[in-house]
Amino acid sequence: MPMNTPTGGREPSLIEQALAGDSLTAVFQPVIRVDTGEVVAHEGLIRSSLPHFNLTPPDLLDLARARGRLGEFELAAAHCVASHFAARALTGRLLVNLSAQAIMQDGVRAEDVLEALSIPGFDLSRVTIEITERDIVENPARLAHSLGFLRARGIRVALDDFGNGHSNFEMWNEVHPEIVKIDRYLINGLARSAERLAIVRALISVAETLGAELVGEGVEEEADLLMLRELGIPYAQGFLVARPSAGSTIEAPANVIAALSVTQVPVPPRPRGPVSARPFTAGHMLIDAPCVSPTQSNEDVVDLFAAQPRLHAIAVVEQGLPIGIVNRRTFTERMAQPFARELFGRKPCTSFMHPEPLLCDEEMSLQSMADILRGEDQRYLSDGFIITSHGRYLGLGTGEALVRRVTEIRVEAARYANPLTFLPGNLPVTEHIVRLLQTGRPFAAAYFDLDNFKPFNDQYGYFRGDEMIRLLASTLTGDLRQDADFVGHIGGDDFLVIFQGDDWAARCEGMRLRFNAMSGNLFDEIDRARGGIDSEDRHGHQRFFPITTVAVGVACFVNAYPVDPETVASLAASAKRVAKNTGSGLHTVTYEAQHPAVV
Repeated sequence: MPMNTPTGGREPSLIEQALAGDSLTAVFQPVIRVDTGEVVAHEGLIRSSLPHFNLTPPDLLDLARARGRLGEFELAAAHCVASHFAARALTGRLLVNLSAQAIMQDGVRAEDVLEALSIPGFDLSRVTIEITERDIVENPARLAHSLGFLRARGIRVALDDFGNGHSNFEMWNEVHPEIVKIDRYLINGLARSAERLAIVRALISVAETLGAELVGEGVEEEADLLMLRELGIPYAQGFLVARPSAGSTIEAPANVIAALSVTQVPVPPRPRGPVSARPFTAGHMLIDAPCVSPTQSNEDVVDLFAAQPRLHAIAVVEQGLPIGIVNRRTFTERMAQPFARELFGRKPCTSFMHPEPLLCDEEMSLQSMADILRGEDQRYLSDGFIITSHGRYLGLGTGEALVRRVTEIRVEAARYANPLTFLPGNLPVTEHIVRLLQTGRPFAAAYFDLDNFKPFNDQYGYFRGDEMIRLLASTLTGDLRQDADFVGHIGGDDFLVIFQGDDWAARCEGMRLRFNAMSGNLFDEIDRARGGIDSEDRHGHQRFFPITTVAVGVACFVNAYPVDPETVASLAASAKRVAKNTGSGLHTVTYEAQHPAVV
């Protein structure tokens, strides 16, 4: 590895002090298997013991970069981490942080990296290099080539902090890391965020395609750890497991082991719809437009409109506060009248302004602005509106832009017709079945309906009843295959899932069992212990109702098809009634060319 340069009698710099003697030390943070809690790796982190200085590792890295010694400093840090790892006889793999810039820096060779990590008695094949990206990597292919020399010696590669900073899919695709560490931004709060959950699920799909294993970083809550387990992410790291320390860790702490021993499947966060997470405000429709003061004349307005032919209106502003708006079309028509310019040209512009313009603060959400479209005053269509900041004039917005954006929201929301689950309703379900019938390809229509739901809803109220319906929706969508499956909420506690794959039977049973395992969590503890609740039946008689479960009826069409989508839904509903009446939980009828065969 590169040697420290002599100081020639002068006072050594901070970087030289950091590289000299024992000023660098190492701590380790364990990585565990989510299914067992076993520690399988340790990430080595550098700490500085420079006297009289309170420098963090990022501070030292920035200083080394500024001095042109980033590669030298990172190799010294890697050597320190590897030495301490070997000396303490830690188990599992060693994760060593190296930046892409240091690896590709002129003067740093693959042999230098290998030399820095080569410790007597320590097997290099236990090392995984975490590529940290503090800057944009302009040539990922070149980085991948450099890493090839290290891989030839058995070293594995991990991509660090994916989902934040400069991590990107180009890096992933070019480098093909064995490990991808999902950044804490996506993991911390995962169990409470449908948006984060959707992103992580997409990363899981990418990882399966590109052959990488995932590590969830920044795990600080048990719920997030259990969500990682539910998603099938194999490894976890974070303060919940352990903070970085100098000691050896073989197994996760008792509280983590206890959490992982819980067999209950966690309930995914409820989706809030496709638009709610997209911040779009009045400020995004801002047109930087000039304004006039109330003392300016109509001739001044004429000149402004002539200079800016695309301007639809001009705001009248007094001491920064808008007091009116002049509509271009209305103003032009009045000024075009005979002798209008002679009569009104020198009069103040307030004579033709509308004194009650529509004002919208720049932070006003588009959803709030949609209420304007339902109002009786429709002048916004021609006048537009004035955009303000804390009451002061910023610019203008057009009615055309407002109508277009609100329409886009409504079109998008129509895909999520049911207001409770945001799943498609009857019309989209019908259209999808029609398309399947036209293709003549095999498919299965599974009707999901809750057993003992009404007593539950009566006992606990509609709010918890809604939670039960959402639980079923999340169970169904959690196993959704975007390219083949369709989930529709057709009303109440009834759902229809359309499968096109061959494994629909196992998946239906899996959905049913997963829901049944989770539904009891929505009951009070005492009722859960009893296995149900006492409530009135449909005839007004008090009796005991077991924990809510789901019944599934499946109509599988192999090579015989109904003529309309309504019949498809009816046949699936008929199979569901058999499942409910017999208590089997799942009943399937297969329709073939000769006759239906009961399975």
